[in-house]
Amino acid sequence: MKKTHFLKLTLTLFSIGIIALTGPKGANAEVEGFSKIRELGGIEEYRMDANGLTVLVIEDHSAPVATFMVTYMVGSRNEVTGTTGSTHLLEHLMFKGTEKFNKANSSDPTRLLQNVGALINATTWYDRTNYYANMPIDHLEMVIEIEADRMRGLLLRDEDRQPEMTVVRNEFERGENDPVRALLQETFQAAFVAHPYHHSTIGWRSDIEKVSIEKLREFYDTFYWPNNATVSVIGDFQVNEALALVKEYYGAIPSSPHPIPGMYTEEPEQRGPRRVSVKRNGQLGLVSIAHKIPEGAHNDTFALSVLERILTSGKSSRFYKLLIDKGLAVDTFLWNFPFRDPGLFAPFIFLTPETPHEDVEKIILEEYENIRANGVSQEEVDRVISQIQADTAYARDGSFSVASVLNESIAMGDWTFYVRYPEAVAKVTPADVQRVVQTYMVEDHSTTGYFIPLVPGGDDGGAIAAPHFQGESDAVLYYRTPGASLDPLMPNATNGKEGQSAPKSKRKQKPYSAAIKQKEIHGIEVISMKTEVKDVVTIRGSLPAGDAFSPTTNSSIADLTGNMLDKGTLETGKFELAEKLEKVGASLNFSVGPHLLNISGQCLKKDLPLVIDLLAEQLREPSFDEEELAKQKKHRTGEMKQLLDDPNYQATDELGRLVFPENHPNHQQSAEILIEDIESVTVEDLRAFHKSVYGPKSMILVAVGDMDDVVLQSSIGKAFDQWTGGVNIPNYDPAGRINPGRKEVVYMADKPSVSVRLAMASGLKQSDPDYLDLMMGTYILGGNFAARLMQTVRDEEGLTYGIGSRMGADLYSDGIWRISASFAPQLLEQGLASTRRQLNLWYENGITEEELEAKKTTLIGSYKVRLATTGGMAGKILSFAQMGRPVSYLDKYSDDLEAIELTSVNATIKKYLNPEDMITVMAGSVEEGEESEK
Repeated sequence: MKKTHFLKLTLTLFSIGIIALTGPKGANAEVEGFSKIRELGGIEEYRMDANGLTVLVIEDHSAPVATFMVTYMVGSRNEVTGTTGSTHLLEHLMFKGTEKFNKANSSDPTRLLQNVGALINATTWYDRTNYYANMPIDHLEMVIEIEADRMRGLLLRDEDRQPEMTVVRNEFERGENDPVRALLQETFQAAFVAHPYHHSTIGWRSDIEKVSIEKLREFYDTFYWPNNATVSVIGDFQVNEALALVKEYYGAIPSSPHPIPGMYTEEPEQRGPRRVSVKRNGQLGLVSIAHKIPEGAHNDTFALSVLERILTSGKSSRFYKLLIDKGLAVDTFLWNFPFRDPGLFAPFIFLTPETPHEDVEKIILEEYENIRANGVSQEEVDRVISQIQADTAYARDGSFSVASVLNESIAMGDWTFYVRYPEAVAKVTPADVQRVVQTYMVEDHSTTGYFIPLVPGGDDGGAIAAPHFQGESDAVLYYRTPGASLDPLMPNATNGKEGQSAPKSKRKQKPYSAAIKQKEIHGIEVISMKTEVKDVVTIRGSLPAGDAFSPTTNSSIADLTGNMLDKGTLETGKFELAEKLEKVGASLNFSVGPHLLNISGQCLKKDLPLVIDLLAEQLREPSFDEEELAKQKKHRTGEMKQLLDDPNYQATDELGRLVFPENHPNHQQSAEILIEDIESVTVEDLRAFHKSVYGPKSMILVAVGDMDDVVLQSSIGKAFDQWTGGVNIPNYDPAGRINPGRKEVVYMADKPSVSVRLAMASGLKQSDPDYLDLMMGTYILGGNFAARLMQTVRDEEGLTYGIGSRMGADLYSDGIWRISASFAPQLLEQGLASTRRQLNLWYENGITEEELEAKKTTLIGSYKVRLATTGGMAGKILSFAQMGRPVSYLDKYSDDLEAIELTSVNATIKKYLNPEDMITVMAGSVEEGEESEK
């Protein structure tokens, strides 16, 4: 069973604290033209004297990278009827260029920034809009110059607005596919009557379609000024260097000629409970209960944050025990986002099949009453505080992680919240948690929402809806200029000005492999790397126990075995296991893929022996309890039903059957067969599978971060002593070409955005000699914003919100090559024609030398940026080890990219692909043969 993870909408409060600098700090900055406002937690705040620009600077010498982020204090709360969505549409247009940087002279911002390997994007939210780049440090100046130039130099032309409007409209339509977003939007509309939080960030469809360029110019001229912005600069530099660059490029921009208008509308007191319901085609039900809470800067935010985690964080949480463990819910998340103005505290519960909405609503309200009367325990509060302390360390892992969370504190109106949060949470008492429940969980201030799915062809009764999950083309709650999809080795990497090579790094980089230790322990390949990050250790690992090893009689045994590992061992119960991890803020997770059981974890340095012990216990001695299996079967069945409501899943699922024959490990069984197999699995099946497949043979374990190699190796040696068994991964025959040229339509009602796939088997796995050549060609076609597909189908023609091409990152068998896109039904025929036209041009004519050189720089630069975090480094070390590469390949990979030649790329495209053989799948509200506009 192909493992699909649910999108956890864990909008938890800034569990970040004081920044621990990882290198010597420069002398106290004295740069003319700035006034130093304050310094707190390693963050220095400056104000530019000439124009009021706020600058936050953090030195971080852990890696030769930097993050530059500009946060404008304008979001959807600053919009009115008729201009809803304008903030977001303007965010898109900010990438269309200025007089200096534009497409006409081949220097538009996207191309320039992506060309140097910068990871760029922008997001729009209720209280702010931000633009960012995470880049090799050598290119910080260019990023600052581009951001400063577009602050006041944006072209803002109607010829850019028109195609971008249809792009944003498709983004709106994709959101309409999602039951969670539909219920969330209805909840906000009912909860907020006067305040502009009433409307979603993306706005109303009619406003998106009809807002004029003059209105957008007015919006830009009102809010895009230095005195309404905060610049955050984090990375491997001296403070005075960063300030000098900011002054050079922002210093000449004047402050706004008028005061920045405030938003003064206040939400009147709610004087009675409100209820909303959304009835649409779907699979599973959803319940939410939202209560009004104060603005994020209020002191009660800290107690509400503790309450959030007590209710929903991990298996020790109350809602897990009351709802998920009892088979009433598939998943939960709790909306508790700190806004500039009063917001909402709202659990969202995704129901299992046949669970009545009313039962879950009653349980939530009864639990609030329980806390109101009896409070919470000191043990629960202590556990949450420990989790937040651990999260504080995790959030220091990379400059972009720091900038992202700091950005939200800026949006709230006080960046120091970012620093003060951990200390303030540590002072929260059980009495504080009880008090906020008594104060805010009041019936008259509540808005209750039901998503009631309508089974196609049925009536309203007994119908049930899919919660939101992480699909391959999924959009999160922030609205953003999308990263097109994505070479598996370099996800979200971006490129720049075609034909120009980026400046080479001026800093001498030590070989990555020089810091790596490698040792075989009890048959396990153990690889470790100590980095400059403080206190954090990230674990990645795998062993051959994936779906391909399931018996031919039941396709779900491997999946259920992996999912039962954390449900209790012979010595330790499920909740005790969870408690041991959660009370120290550690995590340990298992997932099952086509070939492998995947292992991921994170902990503080001091807790590494504990996490290794628990990992070994769960791998070696799972209990496979009968009662727990029954719960897991119900849970997995619910998850499968969730997937059926997402067009992305349906399209990709159908491809898995059309592209790969039944004996191939990437062949996808239908949901109906998977559910039947889940139901028939027994405890004896799992125990037999575990005994025959699990063991140290072919197991790899990688640890990266602030650890002692001696402690790591001794912990593994002790925990895995005398463990035997395991299997090798077999060789697989290539898929070949089955169903060439076939077209399939998966009709889904109430889906205003159609998910489209064009695909075929690639014939290659990652370790094959031709893989990098075809990957490079694929990336040039559709790997990022500046790739051909995004530049034409999206930017020039405005037919889609997102389109990209990618190579399947298969390690042991040949994978899939595909183009993924989404189109409105009325634009489907035009979108497919445009996509196929670009595909055919690429196939027939190949790529150019200029494109190749640009993308080499992109991929090499973004590769280095990705390795700047422990997670990125651990994942890449593991991937190369799985491919059989030596650790030295971490350094050689960039050389291999640089050595790619034009003739071999173009020859490889012709050797492995053929547009005429590609299978087309469309999933959404489109009938077969109805691709044209009606």
